[in-house]
Amino acid sequence: MDHFTLRDGRMFCEDVPLERIAEEVGTPVYVYSQATLERHAQVFRDGLKDIPSVHIAFAIKANPNLGVLRVLADQGYGADVVSGGEMARALAAGVPADGILFSGVGKTPAELKAGLEAGIGQFNLEHEPEGMALAEIAAAMGKRAPAVLRVNPDVDAHTHAKISTGRAENKFGIPIHEARAMFARLAAQPGLDLRGVAIHIGSQLGDLAPLEAAYTRIGELVRELRADGHKITHVDLGGGLGVPYRADDVMPSPAEFGAMAARVTRDWDVELMFEPGRVIAGNAGVLLTKVIWVKPGVQNPYVIVDAAMNDLARPVLYDAYHDFAAVRPTGETMMANIAGPVCETGDTFAMNREIDAVEPGDLGIFRTAGAYGATMASTYNSRPLVPEVLVSGDRYAVVADRIAAGTIMAAERVPEWLK
Repeated sequence: MDHFTLRDGRMFCEDVPLERIAEEVGTPVYVYSQATLERHAQVFRDGLKDIPSVHIAFAIKANPNLGVLRVLADQGYGADVVSGGEMARALAAGVPADGILFSGVGKTPAELKAGLEAGIGQFNLEHEPEGMALAEIAAAMGKRAPAVLRVNPDVDAHTHAKISTGRAENKFGIPIHEARAMFARLAAQPGLDLRGVAIHIGSQLGDLAPLEAAYTRIGELVRELRADGHKITHVDLGGGLGVPYRADDVMPSPAEFGAMAARVTRDWDVELMFEPGRVIAGNAGVLLTKVIWVKPGVQNPYVIVDAAMNDLARPVLYDAYHDFAAVRPTGETMMANIAGPVCETGDTFAMNREIDAVEPGDLGIFRTAGAYGATMASTYNSRPLVPEVLVSGDRYAVVADRIAAGTIMAAERVPEWLK
């Protein structure tokens, strides 16, 4: 459920007409619903109610906007970060330092030190040299770094190849068969408090079976590590639960996911950690755009909108589907291609799709754009960086400005020898 609904023939976000945002902020623009974010956060938490000890850390890469993060921090969510910049955003948004998990395969020594200085709650170690480096930095600071070892369970998540993270050939984690020996070596380091293990097998998962298989393997590893004499108190089960992008998509609910996780982990006696991202933010946002032209095509007309692949990259990156709807639908439909103004054939959002009939000047939305939308935006073709708006009831605020091409150009220099 989201809070983007038609009233009297026009689209609202909560109690704010999208036409008002388009008029006052301009298009294209991302629009987020605070009520939807809050509801999704609550539903996900409720789904885990049968698990005795839980920590939920929102995956900031899905949507790093400070306003969005503040909403989720107020819901008691921590943060899963993969860079020093994301850590800084989490802290700036009010996420307690001890609620931050630092993931990612490329943490630099400077980022490890910054995390220790901030007092973050956990480092998810990706390989042995990283663990040794963290131990050395922590020991030099007179600290013990709380950490878990990320393992790769070699489970195919059956998702898009570019967002699969748990197969043996993926870059994430260490092979599960190497985990016991590596855990022992790292646990012996004075600068580490190595307290458990972590996994993450992929994103946009529509089937619980791969997750259950991965969790079962991790449960076996936990028992083996305890048999080796290690104290295991935390297990990070990652995220990846999918959301419906199409009206007929059926995805596991947080309640179904939580029931499976509770059943598989019932005798682990650990604090379980979860990193939801898309399932919280995806359907809480839309990309609002305006039709520039309707251009004749060989088979179907091209609806040229002012949003482009630099604003919403998922279609060109993953052949991803985003539903398109008119802000003032007439009830009539048309077969069309939807494309943006960027000079790339890949700047196409839909081909041969039946959509609400639109004309130049009409407004439309791309749904389910609250995750991996603005966060992946760029200024390709010297286009402005897309702004973001957060709606709460009958009010809204611009929570990220449109950054003009001229502002970006002002940070560039022509060297003296070319003047």
